Amino acid sequence: MDVVGEREDSPVGTMDELINPGVVARLRDSLVSVAPQLELPSLEDVARNLEAKRLRDRVDLVRDALLRDIPGGFPTAERVVTDVLAEPRFAGWMIWPVTEFVSTRARESGSEADFDAGMDLLAQLTIGLSSEFAIRDLLIERPQRALDIMRTWTAHDNEHVRRLATEGSRSYLPWARRVPWLIEHPDATRSIIDATYRDPEEYVRRSTANHLNDLSRSNPALVTEIARTWRDNSDANTPWVLRHGLRTLVKKADLDALALLGYTGDGLHVARPTLSSVSVPAGGTIEFSSVVTNNGETDATVAIDYSIGFVRANGMLSHKTFKLASRQLAPGEAAVVGKRHSFRPITTRTYYPGRHVVTVQANGILSPAAEFDLEG
Repeated sequence: MDVVGEREDSPVGTMDELINPGVVARLRDSLVSVAPQLELPSLEDVARNLEAKRLRDRVDLVRDALLRDIPGGFPTAERVVTDVLAEPRFAGWMIWPVTEFVSTRARESGSEADFDAGMDLLAQLTIGLSSEFAIRDLLIERPQRALDIMRTWTAHDNEHVRRLATEGSRSYLPWARRVPWLIEHPDATRSIIDATYRDPEEYVRRSTANHLNDLSRSNPALVTEIARTWRDNSDANTPWVLRHGLRTLVKKADLDALALLGYTGDGLHVARPTLSSVSVPAGGTIEFSSVVTNNGETDATVAIDYSIGFVRANGMLSHKTFKLASRQLAPGEAAVVGKRHSFRPITTRTYYPGRHVVTVQANGILSPAAEFDLEG
């Protein structure tokens, strides 16, 4: 989720604090400035009850307060939100719960006209903060109607609206509600990504590549068909889009995806990684190296990745694959590849002590696993 301009509301602590009492107070002031008749008591109350709540829960609490404080159905919501868009203080993370408020009112209406107007309002809001999460409920409600509208956004003059078309309709958008219809109809969004893979903005092209990668989870054959068409109608940026969009299929050694990206070699061998240590302190790093050998009779173009098997809370391993290198190897040639992987604390993963593993792969061909212990 991206914010345009300066992020005054960025947290000094955790992501949960992106929606904090100060943000809610500024949202309330912004709304009162354009609709003085609103008293907004629920919004005032919720600002005092955010402590210890997760970010998503905070968004929902603010949305629910808006639903209580601004009655009158979608026409009232549309009027208030349209007015507040012109208020300079209405910026940053306060926009997220407002997008959810708009989506809820548009769905409650049951009117196709209100549905369309709600989609349009989300497109306006996304210029300040992405509406990618709020639009999911509208896609669930009327997937085909929503996609018809989103296709028109691919020609919009604002890159944030174009990105909403690609990002909001992803099959497996992270942290977002699943839209089962999209997973059941993987070709339904093809016209959207066909229209954006050569977008002038890298911001949009990255979303398109991630969208293509999502589709590979349910229909690899469709993805390689799309990628082949894009390769044959490419511009200077298309090779990157294809590499990023096919990354999961490459990690899975999909032969069509590898060939599309120019990776070759049918006689590769990957040695078990050599580790710098068999024990890593909490917050430390593990350094490893491996040897990739081309035992074939022709030159090989090789995509090399590595995977860490992380211990989960239940003691099971969860594998995550990372890019490592690309190499050209002549017949009989070997290359040493290596990496230092950090276990410093990050917000997106919790590290648990125990026996971890690392593997290296070349064009999807796996090395034997090397084990190490992460200390508590």
